[in-house]
Amino acid sequence: MSVKVFADTNLLVYAFDTGQPEKQRTAKRLIADYGNRSALIVSTQVLQEFFVVTTRKLKQPLSTELAGKAVEQFARYPLVQIDAHLILDSITRHRDTGFSFWDCLIVEAALSVGCDLLMSEDLHHDQQIDGMRIINPFSESDAVSF
Repeated sequence: MSVKVFADTNLLVYAFDTGQPEKQRTAKRLIADYGNRSALIVSTQVLQEFFVVTTRKLKQPLSTELAGKAVEQFARYPLVQIDAHLILDSITRHRDTGFSFWDCLIVEAALSVGCDLLMSEDLHHDQQIDGMRIINPFSESDAVSF
C-alpha cells in the first residue's frame, strides 16, 4: 500500500518563493519526491490559493502566465474537488475544534481521499486527526520524518 500525501497551499507556494531559499529547496524536493511516486494530492482550494498568493503576495510575484502554468502542472496530480459535502463537514470541524474554516477545508479534503499525511505549515506538527498525521515539512524539529 502506498502512502497518500496531501499538500497544503504553502508547500506549493514555497516551491516558487525565491525569498525563502531553504523552504524553496525543501518544497521542490518534496513535491518532486511524492509527485514522482504518484502520492501527492491537492485540492481545488489549494490551486486557487496558490494562484492568488504567488501572483499577489510574494515579494517577487509570479506573472499570471507563469502561475497559471504552475497550476496546470499541479492540477495533473490527483485533485480533490471542493463540494457542498466537504464544506459542511468543514463547518462542523471548525465549530468542534476552533480551527480556521480554511484549515478545516484542507483537513476534510485530505481525509476524504484517505490521505495518510497532510503537509502543512499552518497546523500543529505531528498532530493526528482521524488517523491522518500532520507534518510541518519546514519544522526544524528532529521529529520530521515521512
